[in-house]
Amino acid sequence: MKKVFKIALYSVLGLVAVFGVLTWLEFRPMVKGALSAEKLDEGLYYIEYKGDDGFDALMAKGGGASANDLRDYIIHFLSKGHYKTNTETKKADFGCSALTVRTPEGGVMMGRNFDFPSAMGVVLHTVPDRGYETITTFNVAFFGFGEDYKPEGFTNQYLALSSLFFALDGINEKGLAIADLMAGDTIQTHQQTDKPDLTTTAAISYLLKNAANVDEALALLRGIDMHSDIGSAHHYAMADASGRRVVVEYVDNEMVVVESPAVANHYLCEAKLNEGLVEGDDRYDRLCLRFDASGGVMNAQQLTDAIAAVSQPERKGFLGTAWTMVMDLSHPSVTYYSRRHFDKPFHFEIK
Repeated sequence: MKKVFKIALYSVLGLVAVFGVLTWLEFRPMVKGALSAEKLDEGLYYIEYKGDDGFDALMAKGGGASANDLRDYIIHFLSKGHYKTNTETKKADFGCSALTVRTPEGGVMMGRNFDFPSAMGVVLHTVPDRGYETITTFNVAFFGFGEDYKPEGFTNQYLALSSLFFALDGINEKGLAIADLMAGDTIQTHQQTDKPDLTTTAAISYLLKNAANVDEALALLRGIDMHSDIGSAHHYAMADASGRRVVVEYVDNEMVVVESPAVANHYLCEAKLNEGLVEGDDRYDRLCLRFDASGGVMNAQQLTDAIAAVSQPERKGFLGTAWTMVMDLSHPSVTYYSRRHFDKPFHFEIK
């Protein structure tokens, strides 16, 4: 896939050279976005993008039922239709944990760990022409750009803009926060109606762009056909600035909503309660204990400590924590920590 994107990009650069100003105007948002890329820490990069994010056109054509369905649209968008190809994306497996709490001042915060060995995370700050401003994260290793891929150098930075269409977690300007977690088994969701299609991670980008709160996000989810990414079951941790917090799961292709401040990698709904829970995995219980002990009220440091306590060192047989994020839903912002470097915070605000 990386080679294909490189060929497409070189074709684009050739067009810029030949057609000059008109082509530059067409590609300016992508070029400026790519040039904004910077390395924050080992395994974590940051990009800003302002302009048409391509999502409205994607939904107008019916979305995409798989990552491989979406790939051609992404190439079309990034090359402005000047290149077409067939590619394959990479399958993967990951673990996670999340906790939502009130603050002493009455605000709302969500903490989240993304557990995956050797992930290459891209923090994408998007200001779309239409829709809500967002800060999202995606593991670009899922794109299959190659084991040595890093968003460094213009070509690779341009490739990283594919993250516009996929997110593993994030927050928008209204204080809606969403995180994707593995649900505990490999039973995939593939809803089949005449609604637009989206995959698990593409849906997060769609929801954050268009929903101001949990209820609006749930309504949007009911208006699409959901399709599991990477051949596995998923569930969402979702919360908003009002303090509403839910876990969204799928059972037999039906959406189920559960009230819970904490979530890890096993089901919480009654129909499949605790299914997927691995012996010795007490992350969910430890988060619940912290929540109960605090009465559900924590300041930023206490939430950081709580989510850090269930982060995972990378070792044989275990997924390491690639990034940790603490999101402030009342004053939309997020603080990132890469690979358990809790002494190196990176803070971003939505203006």
